[in-house]
Amino acid sequence: MTQNRWTKGQLKLAFNLYCQLPFGNLHKGNKEIIELSGLIGRTPSALAMKLCNIASLDPAITSSGRKGLGNASMLDQEIWDEFHADWERLTTEGLHIYEQLRIKHGLPSKPTQINDALERLENFTGETKQVLTEQRVRQNFFRRSVLNSYHSRCCMSGLSEPKLLIASHIVPWSKDRKNRLNPRNGLCLSALHDKAFDCGLISLDDDFRVILSKDLVQRNEEFVRKFFLPLDGQKITLPERFVPDKVFLERHRNGVFLA
Repeated sequence: MTQNRWTKGQLKLAFNLYCQLPFGNLHKGNKEIIELSGLIGRTPSALAMKLCNIASLDPAITSSGRKGLGNASMLDQEIWDEFHADWERLTTEGLHIYEQLRIKHGLPSKPTQINDALERLENFTGETKQVLTEQRVRQNFFRRSVLNSYHSRCCMSGLSEPKLLIASHIVPWSKDRKNRLNPRNGLCLSALHDKAFDCGLISLDDDFRVILSKDLVQRNEEFVRKFFLPLDGQKITLPERFVPDKVFLERHRNGVFLA
């Protein structure tokens, strides 16, 4: 490993972190940037600069008039394309690289810290714990990527209480392995709106406007009139990055929504 040439492993970790941080937090003083830079043998300034290089490849950033930093390399573009082709595989690879580096530096397992409650359950074997722990960490990646893109506010109601926010899948987790960690397959919703979306009572059209099912519209209930009917035709608050993929929205309307 040299100080001048970034390896694919380092770039996978950098992209993984890029997805989970708001654009405004890509600076050398960020604690997560400081921690990761120490693990990969880079300075916080160098890692922050690399994250801004990655931002220059992000259409969601460049289309808003922000440019990040130029000088993104061909390898940067290659890693960007690999992640977008298979979020599941690349996120898992990044997790393994990250864990190996923590072990090498004599640090405790981060997934174990995140999932320490699971580790206390005696009925799980070591292998089962590892599988469940990795799944928990992958889900944490998806949640952070989605919620930070929406500035931790429900895109329908504007609710900002973290305990009531869900990183909701547009295409269900079980239906598309390659895209279950793709942040463009996610919406930041309150627990109520997540449940309604998951059950097919609400959906979105290609203009990102809320559609209500006939079953919901026809319910003569004050709660529905107060909290759901005003949403009909309302455009959601779009995220800073990872705008919902219209292909996923169409799949939701055709496969989940109770039209």
